[in-house]
Amino acid sequence: MNRSVKVAVIGAGVSGLVVARELKRQHHNVVVFEQNDRIGGNWIYNPKTESDPLSLNPNRETVHSSLYISLRTNLPRQLMSFRDYPFSKSESDPRTFPGHDEVLRFLDRFADEFGIIELTRFGAKVVRVERGEEGWMIEWWSRGSGLVTREVFEAVVVCSGHNSSPRVLEIPGKENWRGYQMHSHNYRVPQPFQDQIVLLVGYGPSAFDILVDILPVAKEIHIAVKENPFGVKFENVKYHDMVKCVNEDGSIAFQDGSSIFADTIIQCTGYKYYFPFLETNGIVTVEEKCVGPLYKHIFPPSLAPSLSFIGIIEKEPLFSIVELQATWVARVLSGNILLPTEEEMLESVQDIYREMEKKGLPKRYYLIKFVWQSEYKNWLAAQIGLPPLEEWRENMLKECIKKLIETPTKYRDQWDDAYWNAIIQTTPTP
Repeated sequence: MNRSVKVAVIGAGVSGLVVARELKRQHHNVVVFEQNDRIGGNWIYNPKTESDPLSLNPNRETVHSSLYISLRTNLPRQLMSFRDYPFSKSESDPRTFPGHDEVLRFLDRFADEFGIIELTRFGAKVVRVERGEEGWMIEWWSRGSGLVTREVFEAVVVCSGHNSSPRVLEIPGKENWRGYQMHSHNYRVPQPFQDQIVLLVGYGPSAFDILVDILPVAKEIHIAVKENPFGVKFENVKYHDMVKCVNEDGSIAFQDGSSIFADTIIQCTGYKYYFPFLETNGIVTVEEKCVGPLYKHIFPPSLAPSLSFIGIIEKEPLFSIVELQATWVARVLSGNILLPTEEEMLESVQDIYREMEKKGLPKRYYLIKFVWQSEYKNWLAAQIGLPPLEEWRENMLKECIKKLIETPTKYRDQWDDAYWNAIIQTTPTP
């Protein structure tokens, strides 16, 4: 069967671009809605920050991008390539771990080559997605005219990303604390922290980068971390347990009984999934970073295949997974791949929930169970008729983590390109 469906794709970041390409290849009628005036999603650097630096005020002026000016990829180019479209080195930034502007240039080339630009409505912010008798009603606000327009689609693919709605830790006393508080979403440059005592809360990739960025200018840097599973430690940085409370006198108390005075707290506490435009009458919920129920992290069983999500993943290289997900969704919508029954899909999700409950794991771990991530990627590959992903991909990811632990400030520039290129060149193409 080769059915052509009218599909709305929400977002023109990495996920939206590859979804649009795969839908187009299956001859679907595709419209991409993008609130910005260009493609790229969170890879578009915006020097502006939100009017509320903690991103708590619902009436704040929001900014989509979370990029800081110094950001470089924490993965090599090879792991940010698509199956048939490599992220090759360019003269503008030939580094294996390039800066964010080089990634944006790569996405621009991808969009141009596969004709995604002409499918995209720019300055179109989707404000409501709801299923009616005729299909999915999409309402979007046009930045140019200020008008809200409605249109019906047979299917919707949500690709709106998950790095723009900050997750903020509740710290007792923070309302009366006299220092400056912000979320890493609103960090751009190190200069404002000159000669300051700075506390970073959290210890993920953004905390690593911001720490390295402000280390030359700050007076002191402290880290409050719940757990440090990889044991990564930086010199000239003081580590603490998580924050217990902050006080009006400017002090910050930690759960281990110690305390400090600081000028600034930067919460590097990650992001939450947030789909304010989506109305499913409670069918799809977001709880503890778990969007569900989703069969194979993509289809809500009772709304499949007309509603799908791409890029709902954690702790994994995005590019290879979303390409597999997008190809599968496009072929499901064409009728070339059949989904299980609604009951079977729901039971599959519930099996995973029950397994996690037995192990005492919260739902937020639903997306980061390392033990089956390779199995998931290879399952997707098999669904679309591809062999398992090349072994070098997993080995390269492990090497990245190893190098990060060993030399957290230098691993990007001490990468053995010759070694990995030799391995890739001798690996048969799937």
